[in-house]
Amino acid sequence: MATFGLVHGAWHGAWCWDRLLPELEHRGHRAVAVELPASDPAAGLTRYAEVIDDALGEADDVVLVGHSLGASAIPLVAASRPVRHLVFLCALIPTAGRSATDRYRDEDVFVPGFAGHTVTRDDGASIWNDPAAAAAFLFNDCSDEEAAWAVARLGPQSAAPRLEPWPLDPIPPVERTSILCRDERCIRPDWSRRMSQEQLGVEAIELDGDHAPFLSHPGELANVLARIG
Repeated sequence: MATFGLVHGAWHGAWCWDRLLPELEHRGHRAVAVELPASDPAAGLTRYAEVIDDALGEADDVVLVGHSLGASAIPLVAASRPVRHLVFLCALIPTAGRSATDRYRDEDVFVPGFAGHTVTRDDGASIWNDPAAAAAFLFNDCSDEEAAWAVARLGPQSAAPRLEPWPLDPIPPVERTSILCRDERCIRPDWSRRMSQEQLGVEAIELDGDHAPFLSHPGELANVLARIG
């Protein structure tokens, strides 16, 4: 029985895995939904990796699933404890020595129209203050009720994780999978395909769905993860 460590992305929290957890348990696996210190202005990727490690405790046969920005932290965990498999889900796949902000500036990471819909606070954290925009770009394949539930739970995302240069080169020699969603309105699917090949050395698995397949297509996502587990 694998233990899935589920690591959320920017603005999300452990709540985002609520629909996926029972699907994984039904398939015979244990899952731990990690709560990252996303609002802490001092917590970067290195701190995220420590929090993930602590949440896993003594679990073995670990499969780490990192969503979006959270995916940049999961290889750091694999560098410090045994991890069987890394899953990059709708991920900002990292590149050695470069921060996420560097890549936003230099690469076409985001779907046209996505950028500019968050507001940056005085402390550098970003927030969604337009519920309709958040639903349209993050949860576009969810029902109206699911999207409203998720949008109401979005929180601030500190700047630290996107400003911290990624410290590893190369990614630890752990089996890895990349999963992208074809109906994304956040991270460009063509960018994800290319980065999966160049940075991870794998062909991405493609699913229907938006940036939040754990909400819009939890059964299909669980089937893919169960094959890994």
